Amino acid sequence: MTNDRSTKPLTTAEVEELRKQFPILSRLGRGGRPIVYLDASATSQKPQRVIDAEADFYSHHNAAVNRGTHMLGDESTSAFEEARETVANFINGRPEEIVWTKNATEAINLVAYAMSNAAASMGGPESARMKVGPGDRIVATRAEHHANLLPWQELAKRTGAEFAYLDLDPDGRIDLNTLDVINENTKLVAFTHVSNVTGAVSPVHQIVQAARNVGAMVLLDTCQSSAHMPVDVQELGVDFAVFSSHKMLGPTGIGALWGRYELLEAMPPVLVGGSVIGHVTMENTIYLPPPARFEAGSQPVAQAVGWAEALRFLDEIGMDRIAKYEDRITEEMIKVISDVEGVRILGPADTSNRIGVVAFEVPGIHPHDVGQYLDSESVAVRVGHHCAIPLHTFFNVRSSNRASASVTTTLDEVHRFGEALSRVRGFFGGL
Repeated sequence: MTNDRSTKPLTTAEVEELRKQFPILSRLGRGGRPIVYLDASATSQKPQRVIDAEADFYSHHNAAVNRGTHMLGDESTSAFEEARETVANFINGRPEEIVWTKNATEAINLVAYAMSNAAASMGGPESARMKVGPGDRIVATRAEHHANLLPWQELAKRTGAEFAYLDLDPDGRIDLNTLDVINENTKLVAFTHVSNVTGAVSPVHQIVQAARNVGAMVLLDTCQSSAHMPVDVQELGVDFAVFSSHKMLGPTGIGALWGRYELLEAMPPVLVGGSVIGHVTMENTIYLPPPARFEAGSQPVAQAVGWAEALRFLDEIGMDRIAKYEDRITEEMIKVISDVEGVRILGPADTSNRIGVVAFEVPGIHPHDVGQYLDSESVAVRVGHHCAIPLHTFFNVRSSNRASASVTTTLDEVHRFGEALSRVRGFFGGL
């Protein structure tokens, strides 16, 4: 936004106006009470204009992309590529560096597979960097979602490379004292921008610098950051970044890989078939350059259109304003959880360098029981290990509850959550 409010947090009145654009937020939950939705880390709710954009595409422009000369085909192709440009602009990348995937998990696996299939390298000055084998090292962190852990474990197994990881400090933040794990044999460092359990923001620049010092590539998982703070891939200095539409107010079924173009050029295709070829004979195939090389088969066109509309929505609000508003929400979430006697927060209990993702445990009461009680009060939180078992093991728990906020979360909702949480022990007999 370009007015004088562009650096100020959203006001309560502005958030209330935003909430009117989300039809699901008008639903009533258990007991006829408004739903307090604190599960934005799992998936975000959608504004009406995103729903309308996807429906409008199906109603007026639907056709296969890049395959026809008729009017509808031209319109659908234009909408598809304009959406790619919108995603690129949102993160300060270039359209040709955006590869559509079905989700962030697929985007990470795409890079991992390309590195394990480097014998099929497409050549170019960066091709040697994509080759992994015995003696090489792949580095992740203990804070990762399984989607940014398992692909690298499997890559190491397939290639004979070594898998290593950065460890954590007692608060669950990445411990910079373990940066020496990134050694001269390291080919790639993969880590999350923000933990989906602790909400801690990773020290991106320090990790990137350690990787640069040894010539390693860097992949950043932005799934928990990109709807809550500005994400500029140039400023962050990474080589790859992955995104998930449904966590950014957009549709399900689509995500993206951003990669430096020279690295994408060196990567072999992962899925092959229609739409990825320049020429085919019975003996050989010539593949298209990126991003088309990685987009085999029919693509999620309507979902791309919806995602682009979601990003325009976020951009109109202003990511800096969203971040500052959510800082206040995060502070209050931590306070209301900390105020409940005996409840333990997993991760930092302060508000510095973190977002509104707060995992917690109520000792003696199973997280599923806590979650079900909160649901009876029409408060929605996540229950389980949140696809981060090693991180829960680090905190010496098997599972937890997680409250996660978004731009539509209000202080009143946080207080309702806190009040409901304060009644949990009493409901279960004071355990």
